[in-house]
Formats: sequence, C-alpha cells, structure tokens
Amino acid sequence: MSQTFNPLITVYAEATPNPSSMKFVLNTMLIDEEGRSVEFRKKEKALASPLALKLFDKSYVKGVFITSNFVTVSSDESVEWYEVIPELKELIKMHIAAGEPVFTGEVFTEAPPEVITGDLEQRIIALLDEYIRPAVEGDGGAIHFKSYDTGTVTVVLKGSCSGCPSSTLTLKSGIENLLRRMVPEVEEVIAESA
Repeated sequence: MSQTFNPLITVYAEATPNPSSMKFVLNTMLIDEEGRSVEFRKKEKALASPLALKLFDKSYVKGVFITSNFVTVSSDESVEWYEVIPELKELIKMHIAAGEPVFTGEVFTEAPPEVITGDLEQRIIALLDEYIRPAVEGDGGAIHFKSYDTGTVTVVLKGSCSGCPSSTLTLKSGIENLLRRMVPEVEEVIAESA
C-alpha cells in the first residue's frame, strides 16, 4: 500500500513567550472544530496520536499541543531551538503530506462544556473567545473557560501557556484587567494547567 505525498504542505516555526516551547504552523487544519485542542505531557498519553508519538520519539520533547492549524512542542532545557527546528518542521510536514492521521482514536479528554445558561458566564465566554483566545493562540497556546464562582473566573491554560514564565503576568495584567473592566462582577481570574 503506497501513501500519497502532498508537497503543498508548508510548516513554519514561530517563537512563543515560553522559551521551552516552539509553535509550528501549518497551511492545513489539524483539528476542524474551533476551540478544540489536545495536549500531551507524556508519551504514554499520546497513543491515539501518531503525530505526537513521532514527536515524543525525540528525546528532548516533553510536551505536544495540537489545535486548529498548529502544533506547539515543549522541550527540556538542554535543547537549542535553532538546532532542532529544521528536524521538527520536516517531521511534521512529512507526516501530514504523506496523509498519515493526526489522531487514530478519541483524544479530547476534557469533559464537554457544561451548558452555560447564565448571562454572566455567557458574557465572560464571549469576551474570552473574541479578545483573549486569538492572542493566546498566537502565542502557541489555548485558553478555556472552566467556571465562575462569586467573583472568581477559572480558566484552563494549555500549550505554551502551560508553565510559561510570563503566563501569570498575562493572566493578571491582561485577562483579569479586561474581564474586570468589561464585566464588573469579575474580581479575579485564576488559571489551571490542563
């Protein structure tokens, strides 16, 4: 059985604010559902993703985050990105161009979002989707609303945002300030890693 090769796949690397993560952007969709993403922090958890397994075969890869049209790879401290970017770009490009699947099984482990009926929660989610998600995705990560309880919004951070040294500053000075200004009931925003 021969595999078809599609030479039109392009991949380019973008630095993220997290020095241990690099974003690899493709000219094709990896996940078609908007806002969906999957993060693997261990190879054993990535069994349903042949692409993630190939990336974890590199000894320096410590995390793989996949969403829409990009893959964020997290490494250990020993790696110099300029040394491994060409290798990772080629690995991702060849996998996709050969028509190999990104996923072979169910990978979305997060519980489906609860039905949000409250106007306050809907306003918070709309603001996150319109203003925050594009910026976070631009930095190689993802943000998801988890809950609102008595002035406190809890969000989940994934990808390069998970463990990023600047994520606390972004969370407090960016996300929290925006939500407090636009939704006066919000007093604080806290984050959980996926």
